[in-house]
Amino acid sequence: MDLNNIREWFTLEQIMDLIDRYQSFGPIPGFILPLLEAFLPFLPLFVFVLANVNAFGLWFGFILSWGGAVTGAFIIFLLVRNYGQRRMLSFLQRHGQVKKLMNWLDRHGFGPVFLLLCFPFTPSAVVNIVAGLSNISVTQYLLAVMTGKFVMILTISFIGYDVAALIEQPIRTAIVATVIFILWLGGKKVEARLNKQEMRERG
Repeated sequence: MDLNNIREWFTLEQIMDLIDRYQSFGPIPGFILPLLEAFLPFLPLFVFVLANVNAFGLWFGFILSWGGAVTGAFIIFLLVRNYGQRRMLSFLQRHGQVKKLMNWLDRHGFGPVFLLLCFPFTPSAVVNIVAGLSNISVTQYLLAVMTGKFVMILTISFIGYDVAALIEQPIRTAIVATVIFILWLGGKKVEARLNKQEMRERG
């Protein structure tokens, strides 16, 4: 398949047809796919959220995406907390960045998890695993993942709610691209700020 064929496939009609087919399977895949993304982080959560809100409407699609993502993240956290600490701790603690994040979560609890999960480009699988290895309480983690994922998935839902408008209105597409860039930049700034705070506390 050459580049021209790929471009021809990604027309408005093709994308809307794909969404219609997705909708015909009912809401179960809309919940399961975001849940699986917690276990398989290479899966495109952004695409799943976009498909959900276009297939099932803004709010129901958002609830499916948010519920699935939170459930998957919490399962990972519980598995690591209850079964994976001994096996993973010695390996992960040898990596400086992971150890730094663990120490940071131990000291600050809710705040770091919430901030990291607010941004769509944060490697949430790493956050979930490290949170499970840390001493953060189950209640703190669950509250942080519910609120952080709420902010992130609601933002994606509003951005991607109307696929047709994104394709037909270049100005809106440019605005969406700008918002995505701002979210990415914000995540990087939060990460840099927390790294500086870590260095100050060590000093």
